[in-house]
Amino acid sequence: MELTTNRTPTSQNTILFSPLGFNLAEVTRMIEVARATAQLGMTPVFQIHDSGYDCLVDDAGFQRLPGAQPLTTSQAQKAIAFDQGRSFSHPFTETVVRERVVKERQAISFLGAQAVVHGTNPTSPISARAEQVPLIYPVPYIYSQAQLVRRQTIPFVPYRGVGPHINRLLQGPAVKALNSPWLMPKPFRTIAQENGIRLRGLLDLLHADYTLLTCMPDEFEGAPLPAGTVRVGPIFAHLDAELPDKVLELAAQDAPLVYCAFGSSGTASLTWRALGALGNAPVNVIAPVKQYLSQEQISRLPKNVHVTDLLPAHRLGELVDAAVLHGGQGTVQTACATGVPFIGVGLSAEQRWNVDVWVRRGNAVSLTAGDFRGRALRFHKSLRHILTDASVRATARYVAQEHKDEDGARESAKVIAQVTGNVRAQREKIRRWVD
Repeated sequence: MELTTNRTPTSQNTILFSPLGFNLAEVTRMIEVARATAQLGMTPVFQIHDSGYDCLVDDAGFQRLPGAQPLTTSQAQKAIAFDQGRSFSHPFTETVVRERVVKERQAISFLGAQAVVHGTNPTSPISARAEQVPLIYPVPYIYSQAQLVRRQTIPFVPYRGVGPHINRLLQGPAVKALNSPWLMPKPFRTIAQENGIRLRGLLDLLHADYTLLTCMPDEFEGAPLPAGTVRVGPIFAHLDAELPDKVLELAAQDAPLVYCAFGSSGTASLTWRALGALGNAPVNVIAPVKQYLSQEQISRLPKNVHVTDLLPAHRLGELVDAAVLHGGQGTVQTACATGVPFIGVGLSAEQRWNVDVWVRRGNAVSLTAGDFRGRALRFHKSLRHILTDASVRATARYVAQEHKDEDGARESAKVIAQVTGNVRAQREKIRRWVD
């Protein structure tokens, strides 16, 4: 069909950002890219449906349009479990998907948006294509077209014991399932059809017109990237906040200082066990995990464990000696960029991948949530290793130097500026999605 548009031309190059509000990594990644687009003269505007970390967008001073009805806390947790592959259940009913697509299309039209940039907001691939604007996706390497084409093994289970064998066996069937229509939740297929968009499989919700890989070259080993895919480099949070005095006080003490964070994908049980294990180690601990614990639990923590709200982790490099992290790309990249060796507890295939990249380099150790149970012997051995092994600490410093000149947000903004400067090419690229 011939593509047309009824938008009113605008002198402003407006970009709509659509992260999932309950996903800390997505929100902070989008904030960093939005700041960079503003520096290049574009106008970033946010639309967020769900609550959780959406307040960070307001704190950063960005314009924001209202979204659809937010998911409840339990629904958001269900969405996170679905995203991590821990459950096939999800909260995205036809009503939810339809309302979100309507709101997003209204926002695109109202703004005359030149592009949509999303984290993993599952309705953006429908609304952006229906409105015939480019969809841009800053995303980790794993599950990208570049990674799947190379058939690199995905760590569906930890690489321990028979784990490598299981991962090899699952690789083929899993990739086939991602490309098949049966794994696509029916509400997305239904609403996509209502909007004249064809979705062939789940990967159509994970791909975009322009994919920006937020990774270091280690992950794809310098292999050629598919058309429409470019490596932009790491993007992680730079929260505009001061470090609490307590952090500086602990850093000045003789005991090593360990940073413990589980982003927005941790659990209360994991947090409690991890802090308990750290409490039995000869270290001080600073942990921005208040969202996972009750006040009563916090009061029962060992005296060397200090729980806080979110911290500007990018400022901790010279202050902390090691980190215990969940494996989310943002937290891993922050540790790497600041030269902090870490223990990664991947809670999904993507997070295990993020950790394993640096295990191979030598500045990280990969553990599982089960390693915090009981006496946590494997955890304590790993903690001693990253705190005392000179080669681990030297590698962490070297990795930090490699990250020094990387600026994924800036490179993303350059790509967005280039994409939005060629409207005709954009529409030709989008045409294939429209019935």
